[in-house]
Amino acid sequence: MTEVLAPRLGVNIDHVATLRNARGGPRPDPIRAALMAIDAGADGVTAHLREDRRHITDLDMTRLKAAISKPLNFEMAATEQMLDIALLICPHAACLVPEKRTERTTEGGLDVVRTHDYLVPYVDQLNRGGVRVSLFIEPSRDAIDAAASIQAPVIELHTGAWCHAREVGDFNRADHEFERIAQAVEYAAKKGIEVHAGHGLDYDTARQISALGKIAELNIGHFLIGEAVFVGLSQAVHQMRCAIREGRASLS
Repeated sequence: MTEVLAPRLGVNIDHVATLRNARGGPRPDPIRAALMAIDAGADGVTAHLREDRRHITDLDMTRLKAAISKPLNFEMAATEQMLDIALLICPHAACLVPEKRTERTTEGGLDVVRTHDYLVPYVDQLNRGGVRVSLFIEPSRDAIDAAASIQAPVIELHTGAWCHAREVGDFNRADHEFERIAQAVEYAAKKGIEVHAGHGLDYDTARQISALGKIAELNIGHFLIGEAVFVGLSQAVHQMRCAIREGRASLS
């Protein structure tokens, strides 16, 4: 199976900025990490500009857009400030995610059913601004139906519950969560929505989820930056690309 048929890999470089900000100063530079990831085979770069600027900064986003040759995926909360920044930077894509000041990382998908009417103008303005919108949601039919109603062309399924269940050895729960993901992928694809996935993925889970043939893209960050400490970022991205290819090749 050829490379082009495998899911795309978006590398999230947030936690390079986390490391930089822990000490202060310019290093390590997340833009350098983004360029290295692309050279190693990443199909795009993801960065989350949080409202508290705990890792990626406004300047990072501007520099990323200017420096990289691959698509930039701007993860953002649905706020007027973030909308203005996204429309100014004009990344290839914007992924709307839930955000809490007290959380360490994103804890789940957007409640697109409850916030449907609130999200509509954000999705509309981003679409009209030439930014491809995705919604980070839970793998459920209700959430997918709401995303379709909001007219988001892409969804990104939250894989955190599945990955966590595997990590703690709760394999019954893991099987249940993976089945939810598999069913959601099929349901979204039938509705004409492009399906991405991410959160908590490692080599093994990326390999397994890549075997779902309608997954178009995986966005992976924390694991790859952690692996880079031991093997280097280029090697970590290369190994992830291999895992993704192996998973998709298992369909043949």
